[in-house]
Amino acid sequence: MDQALTIDRAELNASIARATDALLRQQRPDGHWVFELEADATIPSEYILLAHYLGEAPDLELERKIGVYLRRNQADHGGWPLYHDGAFDISATVKAYFALKVIGDSPGAPHMARAREAILARGGADRTNVFTRIQLALFGETAWSNTPTVPAELILLPRWFPVHLSKMSYWARTVIVPLLVLQALKPRAHNPRAVHVPELFLPHGSPAPRRAPHQSRGWAAFFGVLDWALKRFDPFWPKKLRRRAIEACKEFVVERLNGEDGLGAI
Repeated sequence: MDQALTIDRAELNASIARATDALLRQQRPDGHWVFELEADATIPSEYILLAHYLGEAPDLELERKIGVYLRRNQADHGGWPLYHDGAFDISATVKAYFALKVIGDSPGAPHMARAREAILARGGADRTNVFTRIQLALFGETAWSNTPTVPAELILLPRWFPVHLSKMSYWARTVIVPLLVLQALKPRAHNPRAVHVPELFLPHGSPAPRRAPHQSRGWAAFFGVLDWALKRFDPFWPKKLRRRAIEACKEFVVERLNGEDGLGAI
């Protein structure tokens, strides 16, 4: 705090003026700005996996460029972080490894071996986050039972119910609703190159922790029992109600598309 108080005001104002001028020079005539949307390794990795999930004809030149980007950004710890010079992130690393293998990198290549060893040393792909495990389930790499069960009927709950989309953040809503459909339909990726990553799993498995670091034991136990119950009840949901829920999810997404096939500003 003392250091902040000794900043020269003239120097501060000059820095603000330079930053303002730099921004104004890049402003478009109609008042908006366009900048590159920078992200970690998960976004390009997920793009590769999405194209192969859909079975689309791959853009080989784009795949080549993404491969260069991923290899260049592999960190000294063998994996990929969520931000520049960040710590190892097992979910980002599993996605990057999977994407590189889809592109055509040999599992025996030094950079692939380093990533694989780093993943296995931290418990294997079973230790990834929920979103990554769902993506792995789509490709048949792990069982759907290894992901939390969230019934699509959640979207039909009344607003007064303790768990309702309106009580969730904007970003959570745009993510959860599509996941409700995936959980209900459990589709399988086309995966035209038939690429799989069994080598990222430990022989006897290493399931994800039942409790997040910030979560109390009581809440962890509650959600564990709830997930157990939902998994056992899931096959018995009335088919008509399930179809209605899926249609409601579809309407939710379509209504919020931005006209360019985007949802949630992406």
